[in-house]
Amino acid sequence: MNKELKINEAADFLGVNPDTLRRWEKAGKIKPINPKKGSHRRYDFLQLESFLLKNIDFFAQKWMNDNSDICPNTLFYCPDSYIFQGRLYKLQSELNRLKIDENLISLILAVVGEIGNNSFDHNIGNWPQAVGIFFAYDLEKREFFLIDKGQGIFSSLRKVILDLSDDFMALEKAFTEVISGRSPESRGNGLKFVKNVVVDSKISLYFQSGQAYLALDDKNKEVKIKKAKKYFRGCFAKINF
Repeated sequence: MNKELKINEAADFLGVNPDTLRRWEKAGKIKPINPKKGSHRRYDFLQLESFLLKNIDFFAQKWMNDNSDICPNTLFYCPDSYIFQGRLYKLQSELNRLKIDENLISLILAVVGEIGNNSFDHNIGNWPQAVGIFFAYDLEKREFFLIDKGQGIFSSLRKVILDLSDDFMALEKAFTEVISGRSPESRGNGLKFVKNVVVDSKISLYFQSGQAYLALDDKNKEVKIKKAKKYFRGCFAKINF
């Protein structure tokens, strides 16, 4: 890719419209390359990439709330489980450089890996919207985002738990019960594993599917399902440590 992008190219790379880019420029968040007199403004690719990586929470929420089939920026996009596993391996190397407890590193990788793998295992061959997951992290802020626009917990577990009534019941069962069946049970049992790891470690988790969400950490160990402000069919997870 060219090191200098025109405004439309820069906006496309960030996944926003040019007016948003102009507002960020006025606010001093992004600076164009000083244009020659009479020439169009251009933006440095590396600066745009850095802006993306420093504002992961914004772009995670933006993709979550975008109802289109557009995939995330390639920096955040895992189209299949092989790409996801490769980025997990890279994450392990980055966590090792932080010189934090090795046990905590293994727990972080287990939680992140379980949530991401569940998205692929559950939705394989039947993605209702964009295929793949949004997976990004900011180790300075110590946070991770994993988002899929898949079927969601309720739709997946209803295939093996016929009396499920809503998102709230589905999310509670996913995080608290061992679920038997065939393909969908891996998500429920995997999330039960995630819950057990989170409440016994220095990791916190926010997880939403449909209208339901929960928040867990070592001080909030009980699964309490609450109503989210906005419906999201797939799964949204934010992990902090």
